[in-house]
Amino acid sequence: MNSEGTPESDDRQLLDPERVLETLRENEEIARKFFEIEVSILSILDFKDLFVRVLSEIREKFGVPFVWISLIGRSEISDLIQTLASSKSLKERLNVIDRKTFLSLIGHKTAPLLLNGDLRPYYPMLPLGQMYFIRSLAISPISLHGQIIGSLNQADFSRLRYRPGMDTRLLEQLAVKVSICLSNVTAHERLKYLAVRDPLTGLLNRRVMETVLNREFRRAKRYRTPLSLAFLDLDDFKIVNDRHGHECGDSFLKYVSAQLLEMTRDIDVVARYAGDEFVIILPGTPAEEARKLLERLQHHFSQNPMVQGETAIPVSISFGVASITDPGVSDPESLLSGADSRLYGDKKARKTGEFNLKDPG
Repeated sequence: MNSEGTPESDDRQLLDPERVLETLRENEEIARKFFEIEVSILSILDFKDLFVRVLSEIREKFGVPFVWISLIGRSEISDLIQTLASSKSLKERLNVIDRKTFLSLIGHKTAPLLLNGDLRPYYPMLPLGQMYFIRSLAISPISLHGQIIGSLNQADFSRLRYRPGMDTRLLEQLAVKVSICLSNVTAHERLKYLAVRDPLTGLLNRRVMETVLNREFRRAKRYRTPLSLAFLDLDDFKIVNDRHGHECGDSFLKYVSAQLLEMTRDIDVVARYAGDEFVIILPGTPAEEARKLLERLQHHFSQNPMVQGETAIPVSISFGVASITDPGVSDPESLLSGADSRLYGDKKARKTGEFNLKDPG
């Protein structure tokens, strides 16, 4: 998008009727483009449309080669966006930058920043693979609930496109519209997120897990492919809560959840079932492979306690695995209950083993 600064001209040029008419036509065209973008913004309810549709429209309508958004990392909105939308199209239009770096470059200014000199200090904000081609840059801060959370960025191959000293009013207007869109989309996406996710761990909740399990069970039956399910819980979680407090207990659950996601495949489904109980749905996985995975998880947790300050809190899990080929498994409910039964068998065996080790006589 062009900043609307115009070179100084003499009085005759300013009073030239043709020039006046041309300026009016240009302003009408800009107003039309803004109106079209605003209409588009009002209809957007998800991050994908925000990043793909709106930014594409800005690029196309104003002829800007590069348009993207930078967000300050480790914030509610950046975490929510990265959780809900991790597509290639998002990565091309979103740059997450740490707060310290962002503020060192932009500060707390709300006015757009125009640059066409040495852009090397701003490389952390530029699109990957394109930084060496950009010659001028406009960074317009965007806010949420009155707080700066990032910026709308536009860049060009030409050094003349965004020159310091140019009028930035149109850039500010566009940033305000994107901020409004971001606020609307965030509220809508948060409601969607809470409908399917456990609010503490971010894992799928029990209701959604059951829906996914029904779908995967039907698919496995139809195509005669393996399907296993693991039911697991945390040993001595009550002791963690009692000894270290409920806030630490919450951190403990989040730590375990993050590790489960890290060590399972993208096609696996990890859900929080209730309390300290978790379910992992393993499409295309026979029972023996599923058991090996859970044994690896047991070993991983035994070697990687959660570190809270200077305290290392051990993590121990028990699990049960059931497969679609097990006797008595005829529907999703029996697959789930089979894994649940084996979980409690595993816990009983582990407690018996611990008792025998402590009291061999």
